[in-house]
Amino acid sequence: MARGAGGNDGGTMSFVLGLAMMIGGGYLLLNGIVVRPNFGMGARVFGIGGVAITSGMVLIPFMFGVGMVFYNAHNWFGWILALGSLLALIFGVIVNMTIQMARMSGFDLIVILVLLVGGIGLFLRSLRDFSR
Repeated sequence: MARGAGGNDGGTMSFVLGLAMMIGGGYLLLNGIVVRPNFGMGARVFGIGGVAITSGMVLIPFMFGVGMVFYNAHNWFGWILALGSLLALIFGVIVNMTIQMARMSGFDLIVILVLLVGGIGLFLRSLRDFSR
């Protein structure tokens, strides 16, 4: 006997339809999100003990670390300095982003949520075993 989605008799059509609805709803939801950076040279990256650490303050140790690595590639302190500063800069950029929902009507939001949540329900239902 042929098995359905997930090795169960749950239904391949529910699986495909649910997956398509999830993908469509997820795409529309993520497409409706606006990401705005709040970052620039001299901008506050993060704070340590109430002291504002700016992007320029992060780049100074990065430059010294890169210089130390280029002078001696086996210098572990240079590697730590360069990679630590780079990680701090990436962390600061991610932290200083503003994420907002785009302007959309109530109908648009309801369609997106029905597609996403309904698709998840159909997808999970297709994985159940209905042979019992």
